[in-house]
Amino acid sequence: MSHITLTFLIIAAVVVLFITDAIPVVLVALGTALALYFTGVTTPTESIGGLGDPAVIFIASLFVVSAGLDASGVTAWAGQELIARAGQSRGRLLVLMMTLVAVLTALISVNGAVAALLPVVVVMAVRLKRSPSQLLMPLVFASHAGSLLALTGTPVNVLVYEAATEAGLGPFGYFSFAIAGIPLIIGTIAIVVMFGQRLLPERSGRTLPADLSKHDLTLVEQYRLDDGLFQLRIRANSPYVGMPATGLDLGRYASLTLVAIQAGDGSGRLRRPLLAEGDLLIVRGDAQAAGALAADQLLAFRTQDAPEDVTKTLFNRNSGLAEIIIPPRSGLVGQSVFPGMITPSGDLVILAIQRRGEDTGVEATVLAAGDTLLVQGTWEALDRNLADPDVLVVDSPELVRRQAVPMGVGAKSALFVLAGMVALLATNTVPSAIAGLVAAFAMVLLRVVTVDQAYRSINWTTVILVGAMIPLSTAMSKSGAANLLAEGLVSLVGDRSPYALLAGLFVLTAILGQLISNTATALIIIPIAVAAAKGIGISAAPVLMSVTVASAAAFLTPVATPVNLMVMGPGGYEFGDYWKLGLPLLLLFFVVATFVVPLFWPF
Repeated sequence: MSHITLTFLIIAAVVVLFITDAIPVVLVALGTALALYFTGVTTPTESIGGLGDPAVIFIASLFVVSAGLDASGVTAWAGQELIARAGQSRGRLLVLMMTLVAVLTALISVNGAVAALLPVVVVMAVRLKRSPSQLLMPLVFASHAGSLLALTGTPVNVLVYEAATEAGLGPFGYFSFAIAGIPLIIGTIAIVVMFGQRLLPERSGRTLPADLSKHDLTLVEQYRLDDGLFQLRIRANSPYVGMPATGLDLGRYASLTLVAIQAGDGSGRLRRPLLAEGDLLIVRGDAQAAGALAADQLLAFRTQDAPEDVTKTLFNRNSGLAEIIIPPRSGLVGQSVFPGMITPSGDLVILAIQRRGEDTGVEATVLAAGDTLLVQGTWEALDRNLADPDVLVVDSPELVRRQAVPMGVGAKSALFVLAGMVALLATNTVPSAIAGLVAAFAMVLLRVVTVDQAYRSINWTTVILVGAMIPLSTAMSKSGAANLLAEGLVSLVGDRSPYALLAGLFVLTAILGQLISNTATALIIIPIAVAAAKGIGISAAPVLMSVTVASAAAFLTPVATPVNLMVMGPGGYEFGDYWKLGLPLLLLFFVVATFVVPLFWPF
């Protein structure tokens, strides 16, 4: 059996397995690479070489950059600004939302942008009394258009960039994709604003992401932290000035518990070993005892008017709150704790304890299964200590921080790193993979994300899918399968015109892209497109860019891309809802891919 026949059989099997979803896509991709090796179509180096391809390295690095923007609160800030500016106008809301996700997608990829904005848009829908189904599909479809604004928008762009370089065209510029992307974004927004309300259902999903934007205030009210909580500022002549923070003893004031010590400069929890003028002691208990403490130790009361004042002190860009539950068989069952107690790690303080929803008071409590504790500390301390199997965390501190702390610690560093990466890519100073690695390295070095967070942020399914499918693209070129398909496509369009070739490639790419991953589709189509362009004697540049546009037109089914599927539950969508709005958008993408692209990339 010839290598061409073997390649076609493997492609057919891959497409069937992708469509039926009978086997996880990662196994299908790895199986593809193995099948090509064992059938002799590719060498061992070619079969596994895709996992180390520069495109794969670049794609993995983009996930880390995306995580840095998300973890530092940059995306939370963007979402809050969107809610503040949208008002009650449906048109303004859609234009702002779709523009925001398009720009964010161009910088951190489709998956990262939609994942970051999905909770924000759901909360926005609830607050503005709109159906999530009217907003979530436009969010996703705008991200597809936004992926064509810059090289970093989608893995397909990176693959096309590499293909153009290999074809001797010279790499596409970082913003070259925007020539096609800008009209697509404008057209997508126009279609959604004019026809979306009629083409989209009015539904709410069964599963909606939790709104944690006001999580701090919820915890303060539930645990009644504002009840009997006092902030006392250390005066210049107070005996506490110069005293070790760990030696502070309120034993003389039996009804008071020390909740936290905040630095006087507003930077959050005190990290210095010694107390100084201006530092704040946050105590909880009887007002008379608090007054006695202030008088004895020359402290000044700091007035509070609302629970929000408490949250600014306990919950800010440096420190936060977390609610934990003591599970059955926990090693903490039977231990004695009390409000104000510092945990054995030395970096968390217990603010309150509840049993069956009732506060246990200021006295020591022997922990039992089911008790809930509210703890406070730096975000780093919360992340580090609450991974303990002896406790169950109600809401992940990392998730809370991403939603509720806009422009938090590391936000400026994250934006600086992003700007640096864009500059390197735009000027083509270094290869794209190097630029991505430098940016990911900087995110970790500047402590925007930890090493563990960087590992977790990478969507390994996408990385392995791309790396393991690259050998299939190699096999198509090496075996002659790509040339054979290209010749068939060329003979089909005949001498009509190069436009007919673009139209045929768009239809082929778009059909496959509704059924399998658009990244996998691009890997199959790219060698065919390059060979077809060579076959009729035209430049491969417009053909590759047309394939890029077609790959982004994954609108008709929920399985076309991960983000299409991501909004299916929260939006309450059914399988047949996608094509109604997707079809006019598909026609828009067809027009741009077939007739607009050649205006800027001549045949």
